[in-house]
Amino acid sequence: MLVRLAYGKTHQEVEIPDDRVKAILRGQDPEPAVDGLEMVRSCLKKPIGSERLRDMVRKRRPRSVVVIVNDITRPTPYREMLPPLLEEIEEGGADREAITLVVATGIHRGHTHEDNLYVFGREICDSYRIINHDCDKHLVSLGYLANGWELEVNREVAEADLLIATGLVGLHYFAGYSGGRKSVLPGVASRSLISRSHAMMTDPRACLGNYEDNPVHLVMTEAANRVGVDFILNVVATPDKRIELAVAGDMEKAWLEAVRFCEAARIVELDEPAEIVIAGCGGYPKDINLYQAQKALDAAAPAVKDGGAVILVAECTEGLGEAVFERWLDEASSPADVMERFSREFELGGHKAFAICRLLERMRVILVSRMPAWKAEKAFLIPAGSLEEAWHLAIDGHRGDFKTIIIPEAANLGIKIKRRERA
Repeated sequence: MLVRLAYGKTHQEVEIPDDRVKAILRGQDPEPAVDGLEMVRSCLKKPIGSERLRDMVRKRRPRSVVVIVNDITRPTPYREMLPPLLEEIEEGGADREAITLVVATGIHRGHTHEDNLYVFGREICDSYRIINHDCDKHLVSLGYLANGWELEVNREVAEADLLIATGLVGLHYFAGYSGGRKSVLPGVASRSLISRSHAMMTDPRACLGNYEDNPVHLVMTEAANRVGVDFILNVVATPDKRIELAVAGDMEKAWLEAVRFCEAARIVELDEPAEIVIAGCGGYPKDINLYQAQKALDAAAPAVKDGGAVILVAECTEGLGEAVFERWLDEASSPADVMERFSREFELGGHKAFAICRLLERMRVILVSRMPAWKAEKAFLIPAGSLEEAWHLAIDGHRGDFKTIIIPEAANLGIKIKRRERA
């Protein structure tokens, strides 16, 4: 069998004997019935739990309209989403000059002009004001959340007369699902608030696919409600970035509609894990750095047996991808050092080091990337220059009837094991 996985803007390939392949895991993605643009237009005409956006604009006559948009690390189909949304706002009577797009960077780097062109297209960039959120500057306090945390968010977001959030709904390794309320926290929140919410990832309820009693989800929802998100436009997309569902309207009701769609399409059950898992991120920009690629690794982890190996295919053209993440790895001599440090001090960025190292307690991780070998080893991963090389490293030492599970778009799936391997 020829295995071909996305790798940046290209691919990596390896041939594997058919009898070594246990399963190829993909979501149950139906063929979109209509094109993405039409789907977005349709959901804007019939919002869930809300009046139509243009009617909202006509009634409120806002002097400032803020649209929160994802950054480049979230491959959101904005060229289909934004034109109908912006038309709807302007049809309601808002001046184009009153509309600002705020890029929800969280703690990520801000967009360059080239990034904006890539994500939004030239027409949007030439016609609308686009600014980056900065988690350390231009913030305003809106008081305190129920748990006592100060709610500090982007000033333009907080002071908007009309606030709209946009995003991509999919599985998330500790928030349960992305999209909806996540545009506010962590999207446009302060560094300290983002840090506090991320520190909750050690709670066992803060896991992939859970939102009912997930403490991270609950605090994100409270923050977004307090800020006052008036309307959302969220989509679920296929691995090749086509819109398969678009929802609009009330922040919680519309988002839950998308979540239920994902639950049916993205949760995969296995009888048992395998000795080897080959996990892809889906290519650029999901594998732009290890900081982002970790999501695919975390999603793939349930599919591998204790003592097995995961091959992570991630180009990582921007290396490790985040300064604190890199520092934590640089200052540790073993995965145990990272685990111990996380137990006594939380630092945003360090949480990704923790997320990787907690997996290394029971598996090997072989990284296929463009990073220098020493940099992959800094993250306690086994470096490989190609998928073929990684395959030979993975099977080295395996005897008998070992099997392989292939997950081309790992971060898009939630894997449940029906029967866990017995010790």
